[in-house]
Amino acid sequence: MNNLRKLQMLRDRIRLWTLKELDHLGFGHYGGSLSIVESLAVLYGEVMNISPAKKDDPNRDYFILSKGHGGPALYAALAVKGFFDYEQLYTLNQNGTRLPSHPDRNLTEGVEMTTGSLGQGISVAAGVALSNKLANRDSFTYTIVGDGELNEGQCWEAIQFAAHHQLSNLFVLVDDNKKQLDGLTADICNPFDFVDKFQSFGFEAVRVDGSDMEQIHQAIAEGKRQKEKPVAIILDTIKGQGVPYLEEKADNHHIRPSAEDQAAIEEAIALLEQQLSGEVLK
Repeated sequence: MNNLRKLQMLRDRIRLWTLKELDHLGFGHYGGSLSIVESLAVLYGEVMNISPAKKDDPNRDYFILSKGHGGPALYAALAVKGFFDYEQLYTLNQNGTRLPSHPDRNLTEGVEMTTGSLGQGISVAAGVALSNKLANRDSFTYTIVGDGELNEGQCWEAIQFAAHHQLSNLFVLVDDNKKQLDGLTADICNPFDFVDKFQSFGFEAVRVDGSDMEQIHQAIAEGKRQKEKPVAIILDTIKGQGVPYLEEKADNHHIRPSAEDQAAIEEAIALLEQQLSGEVLK
């Protein structure tokens, strides 16, 4: 990577603003938003050819958040990258907002696909990748799916479709945080080994530490070297990642904070603000 410290600052800013917008709202999807912060930092800070100036460039890279309940983290990343003002984050999921609970491409600058109905985002990502391949565009499509989302049969139809069409310009990042709405993913519908499953469907597949940005970046760089298969990167993550109190909280998918929760969240916000004090992200 070009500048690890710069990427660490980007990660911390995305995590800070994810916490601040949810804290201002008073409830929301803390767990699954925080578990994708590192991946968003790598994608928006180092990997993707995308910026507010290139938002309509047909040769840009595309990002689709298939697990739409992670929208707060995506909004934070877009604000940090300059797609809209930070103050807009405080309107999350409120009347008249342009930042609904789940991303809406008709409302939010930088959002490529309306998602939230699980399974549909990865299907559209495969279609976008095929379109760009047929048009001979030098662009990549990246999508983040949830481990619980992969209970959906539609996801595996899209995965098989992508492998059949040899969409080497498609990267599927799986947020394997081991939990979904109702409990542990393994208890609700055991996914078994994601690497084996994706490989059996015709993907290149690898598992990395989803909190380690260097591993995520390296997996993407290595995936780009092969030209025949789509790539799956299984992110070994923790729901609530980066905030120890929320990592250890059992019911951390969607939180309406208690007084104890609120104090811990505000402490995490204060710590991140202190760490970022005086840092300039250029």
